[in-house]
Amino acid sequence: MTVLKTRSRTISVRLSEDEYIALRQVCSSAGARSVSDLTREAMRAFLNGAAHEDVLHVRMNEFCAQMNSLGRKVEELVEIISASTKQTDP
Repeated sequence: MTVLKTRSRTISVRLSEDEYIALRQVCSSAGARSVSDLTREAMRAFLNGAAHEDVLHVRMNEFCAQMNSLGRKVEELVEIISASTKQTDP
């Protein structure tokens, strides 16, 4: 049986909106319960000297999340351009 240690320390980090969205996407794709859980696990891995492959996996997930975000933005732009083109067509 695992004994849970009381978590009594807090850290605070400021992120841009895009960074936070990417973090939420990685959280979702990694199956983490929350951003805090994902961050805690990442810190543990970092402090325990995670293997290069693990770090590469995390970076790849971050890259995929950023690409998904970029894809959504491109789709939004396509919709805006299509709507604009339809309005100007006679």
